[in-house]
Amino acid sequence: MLWGTHLWRAGLLVVLCSAALAQSTVTEFSSGLTVGSSPAGIVAAPDGALWFTEFNGNKIGRITTAGSIGEYSGLTGSGPVGIVVGPDGALWFTECYNNINANSIGRITTAGLLSEYSANLTTYSCPYGIAVGSDGALWFTEYSGNQIGRITTAGVITEFFTGMSTSAGPEYIAAGSDGALWFTEFNLGRIGRITTAGVITEYSLASGSNPVGIAAGPDGALWFTEFSANRIGRITTAGAITEYSGLTASSSPEFITVGPGGALWFTEWNGNRIGRITTAGVVTEYSGLTAHSDPWGIAPGSDGTLWFAESSSTGSRIGHFALSPPTPAPVPTLSQWGLLLLALLLTGAAGVELHRRTRRGGVRTRN
Repeated sequence: MLWGTHLWRAGLLVVLCSAALAQSTVTEFSSGLTVGSSPAGIVAAPDGALWFTEFNGNKIGRITTAGSIGEYSGLTGSGPVGIVVGPDGALWFTECYNNINANSIGRITTAGLLSEYSANLTTYSCPYGIAVGSDGALWFTEYSGNQIGRITTAGVITEFFTGMSTSAGPEYIAAGSDGALWFTEFNLGRIGRITTAGVITEYSLASGSNPVGIAAGPDGALWFTEFSANRIGRITTAGAITEYSGLTASSSPEFITVGPGGALWFTEWNGNRIGRITTAGVVTEYSGLTAHSDPWGIAPGSDGTLWFAESSSTGSRIGHFALSPPTPAPVPTLSQWGLLLLALLLTGAAGVELHRRTRRGGVRTRN
């Protein structure tokens, strides 16, 4: 009957336990968005909405967590890309098109008041990524100018290039836990670091990696995407690099951010998915996006979910991604024979337990 006891326990485990089924929901919004505007960067703002750049539309967009979209024009036709909330509560963004009056750093308040700054900015430098530094200024990359720029909230620009390799192609930038700014070098496959004093250091990756997005992780390291190598990378503030594969082939990870659950979430430009990687390196991918949507920027919203930009020129949208709470799988229904077997097992288990108690009682009373 001991064998029957084990079988009884196993039967109860099958009947009573159910697997948690992870589910995700993708919703896409386009009403109110200029057709072909190619949304790029996106960030949650102090007003509770998400603000985003429209690379081809030359506008700044705003979407509420209910999905209502508004747009603000008035830019110089400059191709806005990166966007971040500044220390002054306004939205600061880069303008990257290489044409007249195109190289600027823009600022827009949540009330829609727009300003642009270009004094002391190298012509045709193509400002790209932007982040807030530990010194209270905004720091940005110059993809074509091969420099790192700094702008104060008063609009004063300074540029740094000493220590950066020629034709590095810096793209995105993020503040590290060490007080420095860390950035990707797309062309040369390196991760760069710049202190608030302007000292630049570079760290090499495997050939052909083409890093793009970068974000400070909850573990104190910097996490980045490798567009061509199809990997997610991690670099400590001491410069130790680890790379993680596991993505669908040729998915081309683009932007990355910290999101729900303390994980890193990223977009897959060619894979047309939203990806997730834990700080232990476990990768999960989620589909559900419209085909060929070219997801670009991604950011957590005030509603605790993820929002992302779909930059396809033929289907520009703002996407919303949410993980549903795990739901239990249906409990299997027992047949009449199954019920009879369970009853027999329960009876057998009860008999074994009674026998054990009798033996234990005998031992306790024996002299």
